[in-house]
Amino acid sequence: MNTPFSKFGISQSATRVEDIRLLTGHGRYTDDIAPEGALHMYVLRAQMAHANLSGIDTTEAKSAPGVHGVFVAGDLEGVMENAMNAIPVKNRDGRTAAVPHRPALATDRVRFVGEAVAVIVADTLQQARDAAEMILVDYDDLPATTELEFGGPEIHPEAPENLAYDWAHGDAEATEAAFRSATHRVKLRVHSNRVIANSMEPRACYAEMEGERLHVCFSGQGVWGVKRHLAGSFRMAPANIRVTNPDVGGGFGMKVHAYPEYLLAAFAAKTLGQPVRWTPDRSESMLTDNACRDLYSDAEAGFDENYKLVALRVNAVSNLGAYSSGFGQNIQSELALKVFPGVYDVQNAYFGVRGIYTNTTPVDAYRGAGRPEAIYVLERLFDHAARRFGLDPSDLRRRSFIRAEQMPYKTAAGELYDVGDFDRVLTRAETEADVAGFAARQQASAAKGKLRGLGLCFYIESILGAPQETTRIEFAEDGQLNLYVGTQSNGQGHETAYTQLLCEKTGWDPAKVRIIQGDSDAIPAGGGTGGSRSVTMQGNSIYKTSDLMIERLKPLASDELEVHPQDVIFDKGAFAIIGTDRRITLPDVVSKARESGQNELLDHSVEYDLPARSYPNGAHFCEVEIDPHTGHTQVVKYTIVDDFGLLINPMLAEGQVHGGVVQGIGQAITEHAIYDETGQLLTGSFMDYGMPRARDIPTMAFHTELVPSTANEIGMKGCGEAGTVGAMAAVMNAVQDALWDRGIRQVDMPVTPLRMWEWLQQAD
Repeated sequence: MNTPFSKFGISQSATRVEDIRLLTGHGRYTDDIAPEGALHMYVLRAQMAHANLSGIDTTEAKSAPGVHGVFVAGDLEGVMENAMNAIPVKNRDGRTAAVPHRPALATDRVRFVGEAVAVIVADTLQQARDAAEMILVDYDDLPATTELEFGGPEIHPEAPENLAYDWAHGDAEATEAAFRSATHRVKLRVHSNRVIANSMEPRACYAEMEGERLHVCFSGQGVWGVKRHLAGSFRMAPANIRVTNPDVGGGFGMKVHAYPEYLLAAFAAKTLGQPVRWTPDRSESMLTDNACRDLYSDAEAGFDENYKLVALRVNAVSNLGAYSSGFGQNIQSELALKVFPGVYDVQNAYFGVRGIYTNTTPVDAYRGAGRPEAIYVLERLFDHAARRFGLDPSDLRRRSFIRAEQMPYKTAAGELYDVGDFDRVLTRAETEADVAGFAARQQASAAKGKLRGLGLCFYIESILGAPQETTRIEFAEDGQLNLYVGTQSNGQGHETAYTQLLCEKTGWDPAKVRIIQGDSDAIPAGGGTGGSRSVTMQGNSIYKTSDLMIERLKPLASDELEVHPQDVIFDKGAFAIIGTDRRITLPDVVSKARESGQNELLDHSVEYDLPARSYPNGAHFCEVEIDPHTGHTQVVKYTIVDDFGLLINPMLAEGQVHGGVVQGIGQAITEHAIYDETGQLLTGSFMDYGMPRARDIPTMAFHTELVPSTANEIGMKGCGEAGTVGAMAAVMNAVQDALWDRGIRQVDMPVTPLRMWEWLQQAD
């Protein structure tokens, strides 16, 4: 790309540099780059949701054509086979929550349909599938539990009543006292349905031995967590393990973790001495990828005589599935807490969550990871309160907003909001959404026999993930600048954004920047991608590394300019003598360093520590039309005004928000993972699972009202998950608005035509 530096700095909508490669079929995904001749791994999975394993006979399968190995749990002895490193929370009584062991291959019991029972490795995938049919598994069926209810058939002895954790934050007595003194009180129960991430590229991996070293490549969101997991499982020195991520076709939090298949492929490769590859089909992915959301919340709010919020209480029950996944316990507790009070000035607040084990696929992170769920509850509650009180939803929110002059503001959750002007953002959103013209649009819909509703969500979120990130700048012999980063693009456009940041700071030709990511050998540490952290963390790390590089090169530049370093500044890609036009460009200084043998000046690295987190926020207005005869609900107008601080690339930010909103609309209207009473997934293909389509989505109006963050040098706030955080409540509040005059006081996701039709029939 030969774009001049002056047109490729930050805050410009530069075209994505990676798109030509990806759109012309030159992307390199895990399944594309598996070693030639690699063996194929197939996983035999449990067909029962809950059963004792009384026997597995693999004799016939082992002698099947093309088969190189068949492995069951007993073959993994000596391997620390906990398939996922789950992080427990502390219960409200101070004890550590229950985290039962999850084996890579089921041992004496299976606990969800799709749990791995055996692996078959063969020359071809079809041979491995055929051999799997020859394995005889004896199941002793046990009762299954799939509902969000305590008690029932015991899944783990460590978790009586199937209670995984019982966590809480806040002063229960002070909150209750605030409720007693409140003039107005309102309560609402809301459900957040289970959904499946369904990334375009499924999870995939291959493993191979490179001499004495193990190399595992997988489609994921960062390499270091999987590397630590493999090192611990095989008791190997980390230096003897290399983990890589190539191009990745979507992650959404679902691809953060070390899944059993990565360990199993590595075990097979080590055991057989040959490369082993694994790529699931879509139904296998839907059975085994970490599921998302799945909880209900009982929310209460107390207001004073002026309808200002004075008390807030939420008690939730969260489904963990059959096992605690990596962040499974943290998402609906500690991560949701980050935004629990939302944008509202209230200190008497209490938040409690209990987690439950069920015979379903484990539940973990999905775009937003706790923040969409928390904001959904809060914003549904506020809208419900406004309708109960006969107030305008925007007006009720404004009465309780944290004011700009109160910043920095420490919330009841202990978070420190550095900046924010919520009233300004909402006022802009009301204008852009033409709220004043809604009544006319509602009448026009009524003339067509349609119900029309207007919904608002004012969200805030916190960027999450590791507060450190590493950048390395290396000047290569071919004239390129190698920029090593610790994050991992899953399709967000990191190559473009990072190049913009680097070129803004250094003036380097963007056509000569090479982004290197996803290789544990290339960079010593990194935080990966997740929690809207990537561009904020990596961007500030790039800035710090660029500053270090400039300072380290300044003495050499000064020598060439024949002045003291204190008389030299760096500006627009060159070192210059202050007050003169004498300059030497950065590429020329780099050439001088190479010519003089000062190779230490060709490689620069910084691990950046974020001093504080930033808090993206914004207002979403959604309008829906409902056909009362068919129950079909259509989003017909959608307006977004976001505060993301300083934008690196507005076009990329808009794309991220659009994608997030689509996922929120999908959960609100079309998506729902359903199990029957025996634990069988009934929505295990796109024939039954309702992914949103282009026809379900209107043109979205995206605007920004920026308040730069003071929590980092650039003034950025993350944007990757904001669309989803705001979308669910905006859509559902619009649905509730359309139905309120029909006497319908409770709606829950997803708003399928059947559910809508039934609500309307019951109201009539």
